[in-house]
Amino acid sequence: MTNSRTGGRILVDQLIAQGCDRIFTVPGESFLAVLDALHDSPEVDVVVCRQEGGVGFMACADGAMTNRPGIAFVTRGPGATNASIGVHVAMQDSQPMILFIGDVDRGTKDREAFQEIDFQAMFSPIAKWAAKIDDAARIPEYIARAYATAMNGRPGPVVLALPEDMLLDTVAAVDRPRVERVRQGFEWDNQAFSALMQAAERPVAIVGGAGWDARAAELFADFAESAGIPVAAAFRRQDAITNDSSAYAGNLGYGPNPKLVARVKAADLLLVVGARLGEATTDGYTLITPDHPGQKLIHVHPDPNELESTYQTDLAICAGMAEFADAIVSLGLLMRDDGTAHDEYLAWSTPAPRDIRMDLGPCVATMREKLPADTIICNGAGNYSGWWHRYWRYAGPTSQLAPTAGAMGYGVPAATAAALRHPDRMVVALAGDGCFLMNGQELATAVAHGANMLVLVIDNSTYGTIRMHQEREYPGRISGTRLQNPDFAALGRAYGCWAETVEETAQFAPALDRAMAQSGVRLLHIRTDIEVITAGTTITALRK
Repeated sequence: MTNSRTGGRILVDQLIAQGCDRIFTVPGESFLAVLDALHDSPEVDVVVCRQEGGVGFMACADGAMTNRPGIAFVTRGPGATNASIGVHVAMQDSQPMILFIGDVDRGTKDREAFQEIDFQAMFSPIAKWAAKIDDAARIPEYIARAYATAMNGRPGPVVLALPEDMLLDTVAAVDRPRVERVRQGFEWDNQAFSALMQAAERPVAIVGGAGWDARAAELFADFAESAGIPVAAAFRRQDAITNDSSAYAGNLGYGPNPKLVARVKAADLLLVVGARLGEATTDGYTLITPDHPGQKLIHVHPDPNELESTYQTDLAICAGMAEFADAIVSLGLLMRDDGTAHDEYLAWSTPAPRDIRMDLGPCVATMREKLPADTIICNGAGNYSGWWHRYWRYAGPTSQLAPTAGAMGYGVPAATAAALRHPDRMVVALAGDGCFLMNGQELATAVAHGANMLVLVIDNSTYGTIRMHQEREYPGRISGTRLQNPDFAALGRAYGCWAETVEETAQFAPALDRAMAQSGVRLLHIRTDIEVITAGTTITALRK
């Protein structure tokens, strides 16, 4: 298509050509030409959000689920700065995303015009690519490149600034066809790989990162099971393979199983597939040190810049998850593990009753009994998430949406995006009281767009994670961590949700049944005691 169109029309046409069926936005006058083009494009669902942070998080989550860029539109200045949290998360979590920012007219550039920011300078450190489109005729080129950049290698965010007057230009432009992720053909020394694997007596695999799909997860799990290799998940990447696999050994990160930690320390070979071995996964680079003396390391990652950047490797393999899984499935390796790693995981992920009024462990166990196995669990940052990280059993790719960047406020927007993307699946948003009020306004978005999801607000009237660290460093000296909260059930009903408050463990199962009997957005306000600061310790124990 080469006929003359406005820049706004050309841009929307390119998104449609790339398969975009949904965008997330808070509207701005700086990109009215795009909104006008969307008026005549019913194939694109326009999800109107209530704050640009929610826009960014929804686009992150949508990209994680589809493996194609989630699309966000915001306005300049305040809109872009609010949305920047989504770019940060997409980068650290390796999620494909494109943030479009309406910008000042080209003729007013560099005058500190209304809400003007140098977006290339602002976003370049936290995005794979940041650029400005000054020529409407080149929009197809920029959009194709943005999709390719966001998807290929290590996935991540792209930021494109759109001068308002450029979107109004009427020009002839040549459309570009749909861009697909480049399948990474790779050459590898399979003999060296097999030799390292066969020589190892205590190998452990660590999986994570981006690019896992159902086939890659299944093939890798089959390989690990046949080779007898325990598989640990990197921080908040517990859905890389199904947790029901006999090879699955649990998750690393915050509050891991001590037996799994000991197993990783004792390993003589680490097979790291997709994971970057970041700070959370490695407990501050101490569980696995960059030089890891006494351990061999095979590192598989789609980005050549990641390999050897922090960790010395004995064999570096640049490959996508699907390509690597295809390559190893036919390798015949000797069985080593006797299944004890998975047994240890099952024991660790089975909650033992505690003599407390509200015990979240049995609540998670109840959810496992009553909700479908492929439920999508979405959470932000906070100690509350640790109960689900420990006790929920994830079903494989796209069953966990959780920011490795540790961003609060992620759960409700991510769940909204998941519910719209997968209306046939159960979706649960988890949020602490502090976490919820950072993006709880997106309940209005979820209700407006007919999302079907369950929201659990875990309320201990405290910024719990910070309080935990405070009690360790300054026992009993509470400062800046207490919260005074609203009635979250009443707030949920004000947004149009069905809602109840739960204050005792025994109340949870019947409340969950009543919630599941409803449709739309349902909210359970769960009151907990700050004394029970994590799934494994208490305030009293921290002070000793």
